[in-house]
This record gives sequence, structure tokens and C-alpha cells, in this order.
Amino acid sequence: MRPRYAMVCSSNQNRSMEAHALLKREGFDVTSYGTGSHVKLPGPSLREPNVYDFGTPYKHMFEELRRKDPDLYKRNGILPMLKRNMSVKLAPQRWQENSPDGPFDVVLTFEEKVFDMVLEDCIFCRSQHREQTLMKTVLVINLEVKDNHEEAATGAQLALDLCREIEAAESWEESIDDIVSNFESRTGGNYYTAFPSIDDRGRLNQALSCFAPSLHLGIYSPCQLLV
Repeated sequence: MRPRYAMVCSSNQNRSMEAHALLKREGFDVTSYGTGSHVKLPGPSLREPNVYDFGTPYKHMFEELRRKDPDLYKRNGILPMLKRNMSVKLAPQRWQENSPDGPFDVVLTFEEKVFDMVLEDCIFCRSQHREQTLMKTVLVINLEVKDNHEEAATGAQLALDLCREIEAAESWEESIDDIVSNFESRTGGNYYTAFPSIDDRGRLNQALSCFAPSLHLGIYSPCQLLV
């Protein structure tokens, strides 16, 4: 049975959707999420973002922004991005509300803060006994990717390459060290790893607590998570 993948960024608009679209085209069983409280898109200025609730259709955002200022949102890439997103799924989804989608085998995040929020949510699920589908081992990986269109495309290709290597392995639990090492050698990156785990009281234990956000591949953590 092929693994199930989740791509996660903050707003489920750019980085996670770029990877979702690419992996979907390549035949992977994949979906995507955001971890923020709302969906935020750039506006006329940094102080004027466009804010939407998760679940608002991409088509609605596209039509609204096209009415507001078609030249601005075409020039900054927002309209093409939303048009791409419309072809992948209906609306942005929130990671913290993902339980109806069932368990995942591999979760890729694209920012350290998002990675932390994914783990925190899994800890909350365990400590609060929130109803979920299955207790299983999940591989969580962070690829540190800047939130712009060019870096998102590069990050999506790296995500695809890494998922291909994971999927080719008979058991990622036994070969993840080799997979990461080979990935490091092939991409020329330097990798900083930590191995978080969750104790019986739902607390996060982390062997190495510091993190270098400038490095390309952040953290991977094979651990028992309730998802």
C-alpha cells in the first residue's frame, strides 16, 4: 500500500499547494493544509493583507481580488497562484481540523514554526484524547522554504525528490538515516536533525533542542503521533 502524504505550510496557498500540485501530477496520494488561524494573502501593503477563513473557496478569493485590483494581483503572482490552486482542490484546509481525512504516513512542512505547530497539535490530540482515526507512526520532515513563488517551486521539487526516495524504501523507519544522508549528498545541503518523541503524559521530548533555520532541510522526526 502506497504511503499517504500531507504538505503543510501556514496558509495552504503557496508552498504546500505548489508541492501538492506537483506530487498530485506525479500520482502520489497527497493533500495539503495550513496551520495558521486564518488564510492571509498579500494586499496593497504589508499592513493591508487579505484575510480569509479556512474553507473559503479559492475561486471566491480569485474573483474578489480580481475585482479589487487585477493588475496588482496579477503582477505579484496571487491570481495565477489562486488559479493553480483552484485546479487542485476547492479550498484551503486547516491542519488542526484534518481528522476526517484519516492518518498520514509522511508529513512535510515548509517552515520551522509550522513544523512545531504540527507536533504541538499531535501532542494536544494525545493529551486531550481528541477523536482521531488511528494511532500510527508518522514521519514528519521540515524543508525550510521561503514564502515566495520562486522558492516554493524549488521546494516542491525537493519535496517530490524526497518523497520518491521515501516511497522507494521498503521501510522508512529502518532506512530514514540513509535516505536523509543520500538526499544531503545529492542536493549539497547541510542538514540539522532532531528526534522528538512524545511521552506518556503528552510532553514533547527532543534530543536536540536548537534549530538552524538558515539550513535547507530542518528536522525530521520519526515518532508515535496521534493524527
